[in-house]
Amino acid sequence: MEITTDFLVIGGGIAGLSFAIKVQGFGSVAVLAKRELLESNTNYAQGGIAAVWDKVHDSFEAHIRDTHQAGAGLCHADAVETTVRSAPERIRELIDYGVAFSRREQEGRAGEYDLGREGGHTERRILHAKDLTGAEVVRALVAKARSLEGITFYEYHCTIDLVTTERLGLPGPGRVVGAYVLDRRTQEVHTFRAPVVLLATGGLGKVYLYTSNPEIATGDGMAMAYRAGARVANMEFIQFHPTCLYHPEARNFLISEAVRGEGAVLKRKDGTTFMEHYHEMESLAPRDIVARAIDHELKASGDECVYLDITHKDPGFVKGRFPHIHDRCLALGIDMTRQMIPVVPAAHYACGGVQTDIDGQTSILSLYASGEVACTGLHGANRLASNSLLEALVFSHRAFEHICKHPPPQGALPHIPPWNDLNAPDSDEMVVVSHNWDEVRRLMWNYVGIVRTTKRLERAAKRIALLREEIKEYYWNFRVTSDVIELRNIALVADLIIRSALLRKESRGLHYTLDYPETDDHHWKVDTILRRRQVPLLRALR
Repeated sequence: MEITTDFLVIGGGIAGLSFAIKVQGFGSVAVLAKRELLESNTNYAQGGIAAVWDKVHDSFEAHIRDTHQAGAGLCHADAVETTVRSAPERIRELIDYGVAFSRREQEGRAGEYDLGREGGHTERRILHAKDLTGAEVVRALVAKARSLEGITFYEYHCTIDLVTTERLGLPGPGRVVGAYVLDRRTQEVHTFRAPVVLLATGGLGKVYLYTSNPEIATGDGMAMAYRAGARVANMEFIQFHPTCLYHPEARNFLISEAVRGEGAVLKRKDGTTFMEHYHEMESLAPRDIVARAIDHELKASGDECVYLDITHKDPGFVKGRFPHIHDRCLALGIDMTRQMIPVVPAAHYACGGVQTDIDGQTSILSLYASGEVACTGLHGANRLASNSLLEALVFSHRAFEHICKHPPPQGALPHIPPWNDLNAPDSDEMVVVSHNWDEVRRLMWNYVGIVRTTKRLERAAKRIALLREEIKEYYWNFRVTSDVIELRNIALVADLIIRSALLRKESRGLHYTLDYPETDDHHWKVDTILRRRQVPLLRALR
């Protein structure tokens, strides 16, 4: 089936929904979601959204300074300035959409927004909805979007590949014109045609064995954009969240940075603290520092986890501020008001992605990217806590403004050949997919993790090349499925991470290598950019 729309939005988190709400007044909008609309990376964001809200105690200059400090010299000044100064207006929009941020209850300040503090921030500037901010934001945005007639939602639709004029063999500069999309319920592949496409597919955490990300975070947008010829940047900078709950029944459960922001302290098994040996901000140090410190402590001690201790705070405060985390821990036999929480680092956020300019434009005409899938220059080599949801809001808005000023060319879209795999058999060897999926993730965890070496990276590069060949053969020989689409994507994204890490001959931010332990501003204060030079033409059979 062929579906034509004015705007195609791939992804249903904060980036995709906020964009769809704004552009629907200018044409029809199709929003694709891999699963149900409420299932997105945004939905799992616990901490909050950073913004200078208290002008008495905080300032734009302080937020800008903290962002640059965390980004280890690679943040783009225009992206940081634009994002920070736009934050209050974007937050007000969310409030207008119905997002209920937490308010203070203390006498004399009742009704004011309760501003939290997280690692790397010098002031309290995190607006939050208890410890389920992402879920509250998604709830409000979905409700707003569903109330608008111009938006059509396609849940359980998995995008296979972007279609560009270059891939169709047409002359002129490459421009996106649509995508091939698998309906996971019917197994039918649809052709979506659109003059404007926004990539809002989220992150890539499932490339790693241990991650805080949901199952859908398989780097799809980054892989699709690269295959289509777009530039990707800074893929070596993978943020490992320092405090994922260490428990066999809750491997993906995050203990929010806000817990440390409210006074929790990292400790060894014997109850002694250690962060004072690594950074002056101790347990509130930036995430890359904390993750490496925990990694070092675990390697030195042989322990399986460290602990987060907030038992010195009032139990009523802990339960009120972190109700979701408290209840989840309690269900697993951990009372965080009386016991230390066992934690380990886990892959959490990609600071790199599809390279965009200040308006969210990629290197392919009419293709925009926003949210974790994008590399806007805001995060540099390490994301400052709670800047991610803010970035998505700001760059989706800027993409909308850019389209208003520079609408896509009018006229009929080019013909896109229909997807045709009727002659391809169904796979009878799904064990190959599950085995390769597991091998990619273990390879990345063991060789391309928090601490790297050139030898490990070279081993990973050789093995991922072989795996990609196996996956390529499987992809072309059998009828496409969502599992194969995601496997193909995580293998490509793994390759991009490895290649980027091998290129950077220094340690900076989230990229730490024992072979080049120092930061080298003279040679490496630049983005790492990769681009597929030869974009293959689309074939009749995939």
